[in-house]
This record gives sequence, structure tokens and C-alpha cells, in this order.
Amino acid sequence: MIKLGEFLPDQSAFGSSGATVANNVIPSANGYESMQNISPISGEADGVIVSLSAAADDDGNVALYAADRTKIYRYNTTTGALDNVSKSGNYNTSSNDRPRFVQYGETLISSNFANPIQKITAAAGGLFSDLSADAPKAKYIAVVRDFVMTGFTNTSTDGNKPYRVQWSDINDATNWAISSSSQADYQDIQDMGDVTGLVGGEYATILMEKGIVRGSYIGAPLIFQFDKVETVRGCKVAGSVCNVGHSVFYLADDGFYMFDGEKSNPIGAEKVNRFFLEDWNGSYAGNMSASADPLRQIIVWSYASTAATDGLPDKLIIYNYALNRWSTASVAVDIVSPIYTAGYTLEQLDAAFGSSLDLLPASLDGPVYRGGEFLFAASKDKKIQSFTGSILNGTVETGEFEVRTGYHSTVNNIIPYVTLRADAVSGGVSAQVASRNRQIDTFSYGSASSLNSSNFCPVRSNGRYHRVRLNMTGDWKKVQGVDVDAGVMGRR
Repeated sequence: MIKLGEFLPDQSAFGSSGATVANNVIPSANGYESMQNISPISGEADGVIVSLSAAADDDGNVALYAADRTKIYRYNTTTGALDNVSKSGNYNTSSNDRPRFVQYGETLISSNFANPIQKITAAAGGLFSDLSADAPKAKYIAVVRDFVMTGFTNTSTDGNKPYRVQWSDINDATNWAISSSSQADYQDIQDMGDVTGLVGGEYATILMEKGIVRGSYIGAPLIFQFDKVETVRGCKVAGSVCNVGHSVFYLADDGFYMFDGEKSNPIGAEKVNRFFLEDWNGSYAGNMSASADPLRQIIVWSYASTAATDGLPDKLIIYNYALNRWSTASVAVDIVSPIYTAGYTLEQLDAAFGSSLDLLPASLDGPVYRGGEFLFAASKDKKIQSFTGSILNGTVETGEFEVRTGYHSTVNNIIPYVTLRADAVSGGVSAQVASRNRQIDTFSYGSASSLNSSNFCPVRSNGRYHRVRLNMTGDWKKVQGVDVDAGVMGRR
């Protein structure tokens, strides 16, 4: 069997143990698994949704929030609508920025750089309001230990400070007054460019254009110690930053990296970096978003390719951080984001989605309807979407191979190793072969041949070098590889 190895588009196709194409699939330990499309779970916002968040109160009640560039909405589980919970007058987020959310205790906090930082009690009624008169406006926000920290700030006193991080008093997100009696303070990092990302936790990971700085709490009088732990490269694309714990993933000038708190480790080198940088339309870098799906152990970046219309994101590139393997997907979303579901009663399901089960975005026993369940989500068409829709048609291509070194050959049949889901209603697989006589020749795939009752796909393709494409449709689950039935013809 020719196994479908990891997706390695940066390497030569001939003799490669990896796959040259792995689209609409998710990497697994032995091949690839199916991926589901998006499906709407909310009504429409007034504008394009550019941020999502979920927050829970101390009793475990969960609320789902979304934001466009003028409003913040709360998802209404009774009607499925997005209710405007913005403060009076709404907001005016720049087209170059997006609101960002963090939860501090029972308080959900949002910052968009254009307006004062906002707050609301998680899963409660009411509207957002200003967090503090002393808090800066900020592009980035995170919770670091017992502080709320911001990056790339603006204050009425100092104006824009793109290289500044500023934080609240300890255990008090509303106190930002800098004084000798307060642990609220700021730090300017003046030789690393602009702040482009901020990740919280036990310490602060501050991504900047020319490097990465770690901020560690040491107490009064300095409060935080800032160490420049990465000076070789930085992050210029704010939307490329996401994390799983203290593992921070980001896009640098030369490709994808994972920062572990001490150093940046290349994860795309000689695998997907060249492929991505050639496919990505960097003119629309501001439209990129990134998110982790810890249930499937993947990081997903949404981006606008060179074929995208008006720079709108049209593709996903996917990294399995447990296996160090990649894949892609042709799914157009405005952003990707992790959320937690709000939960429904049967009466709420009927009100939100109607009485027909066919209108539900996922099966009744799915996590969409159970409150507090993790859900990998996205936004599209001004709606919150979940990746619980129909299974995407998957395509995987092998590397290029010779049946016998130095000889021409005829490929007669392809035996695919593809399985269906246990609850499959339908599913199919077809194979195509591309052959050529010289490495300098172009190649094209022949017609697709479906799997027959004898468990092979009849094909006929002549040449010295061959590659196989598998197309999976319907309720397929996993693809592992192919066997090739071929006959040697001779050296001519």
C-alpha cells in the first residue's frame, strides 16, 4: 500500500513519502480524516462578525457574544437572534482592527482600540459599559495572573503607544490609576517594533514585529519583569496569533512558528511555508484569523488566497500540533474562533430553529445544544457558524512514483483504502491518475473512476512517473492510502 503521508507541498513530488494535496481533510496519525462544513447557529448581525467569545458566570451559565465593527451582540437562545448589548451609541472599530474579548472572574471585557474598554457581567442581562475612566484604549488584551493587561495602547495623556503594555491593579480590573499604592503600571518596549499580539496566563507573551517578550510577575516595585526571549524573528500579522496554553502559534516573515515560552520552533519549514506564502495574499493580512480546536488538536488559520474575491478569506490551513502534520480546506469564513455553547431546552430549539429537525445545524445529540460544551466556530454571512455541517468532499494526492525504476508502466487499477462513518447514509470514492514520461513534462489527471463492486477503480494510464488522486464524497470518515495495479512496459 502507498500510504498517504503528511502533507508536504514544499518538497519535490517525486519520491515523496508525503501527500502533495490534502484538501478538506484533517491530519491523523495514519492518513486523513473527514472535515465538516460550517452551518449557521444564529440570526444575522447588522455587520460582518469579526469577533466571537463565550463567557460563564460562577453558576456555570454560559452566554455567547459576537461583535461586528459597530456593535456587540449576545446570542439569544430563545429566538436564535443576536441581540445588541452595546452601550448607548455603539462603537466605531476601525477597519484595520477588531474587538477582542477576555473574561476576568465573572466580567467579560472587550477592547477595540477606538473606544473605551468595555465590560459586562457574564451571562447576565443589561448592556456593556465603560470598564474604567483610567483604562487605556488598546488593540490587544489578556488576563495575566491576577491582572488585565493591554498592548498597543492609546491614552489622552500619551496618545498612541504601539510599543506599550499597560496593566490594571492586581485583583481589580477597574483600577488603572498609576500610583505608588497601586500595582497598575505600564512598560514601553522601544526597540522591538509594534505589539502585534498578547497572550496571557501565568506570564505574558508579548508578540512584537521584531521579536517576542515575556512578562513575568515579580511584585512591587517593578511589578513585572520583561525579558526579550526571541530576537531573531517577530510577528507582523496580528490575526495569525493563537495559543494552546503557553504554546503560542504565529506567522513570521518566513513561515509558521510555535513559541514555547523560551524559543520559537519552526513548524512549517520545508513542509508548507513556501506553499502558503505563495498562496496567501499578503495585501489582506488584516483579514487573517487563527484559532485552536483542542478537541481535534489542531490550529486553523483562515486567510485570503491569491484567488480570493476582494481579499475576503477563502481558505483554511490546518496544523495538527500533536502530530506535527498539515492539511488545507476550501472553506470561506470571516473569522475562526473557539466558543462554548449556551445550551437549549426543547422549547428554545423550536423557537430558534423551527419545528423541522431538518433545519437544525447539527444532530440533536451534538455539542451545539449542550450548554458549556466546547465548539469550534466561525462567522460567515453575518452569522455565527459551527463546523457541524455536511461532510466536505475531500481530495488527497500521493507523491509521484515509478512502478519499476527506469521503466515505463501502465496503471490499470487503483484500490483505495477509505472508510465511511458508522452512521453513513451515503459515501463514495473515485480515483484519478496522472502520468508523464519525463520529469520536465507537464502532467494532468485523467477522468475520475469510481470504486466498483470488485473494490477497485478501473483506470488506464501510461508513463514512467505516476501520481494518484483520491476524491472522497458523502459520509466518508478516513482515508489511509492506495494500492496500485500496474504492468511494466519497457524502457522506451
